[in-house]
Amino acid sequence: MKAPALEQRKLLDLQAADNRISQLNHSLRTLPQEARLAELQRDSIAARQEFGGVNGELEDARVEISRVEADIETVAAREKRDRERLQASASTKDIQGLEHELASLKVRRSNLEDIELEVMERVEEIELRLAAITARRDDIATEERLLAAQRDEQKERIAAQLAVAQSERSAIAAGVGAELLALYERQRERYGIGAALLRGGVSLGSNVALNGTDLAAIRSAAPDDVVLDPDSNCILIRTEESGL
Repeated sequence: MKAPALEQRKLLDLQAADNRISQLNHSLRTLPQEARLAELQRDSIAARQEFGGVNGELEDARVEISRVEADIETVAAREKRDRERLQASASTKDIQGLEHELASLKVRRSNLEDIELEVMERVEEIELRLAAITARRDDIATEERLLAAQRDEQKERIAAQLAVAQSERSAIAAGVGAELLALYERQRERYGIGAALLRGGVSLGSNVALNGTDLAAIRSAAPDDVVLDPDSNCILIRTEESGL
């Protein structure tokens, strides 16, 4: 294939534009906030699950308190009834029975009150744990919002740079002939690089010094001949730096 030497040199600008576009696309795929956001999402899920479990403990404890309080009310009502019956009774046997039952009810009420106090202390401890989980969950949400805003801002900035780079790339490609451009695109798609400078006998496409035979073949090629790097298969661009 033949193409004017000046047109071939434009491929270096085209390759630079493609490199820039690749870098920007890579930056979009690897935004630094994404890893931390993924970690925060896992932390958020764990915090929600922990909150659900501890909140369930709290609900169970509150139900237990309600049940104990109901039992205390029942015992208190029986004590009141027995005292009223005691005051009204004239039977020694009934009085003894009521006094015995009142003593038992007193012990029962004391035990229930101890249980109530214990459960209330447990409720307080659970509420403290729940508050700590809530605070951690809120901190996670705040950091997520801040990082997401930073990520979106950076993504928008990179996207704007990418649009400029793609526009510049299109302008450069417009100055390259269709056949040469098609070869460049084909080589870039196959081998990852479409064109590179030959500098001092070294291909910047492969960073390998060409051997004497290859250099001799390139020296004998006409300026408008399109030559390929024997190692990287990209188009080699010859300039005064090539050392030919």
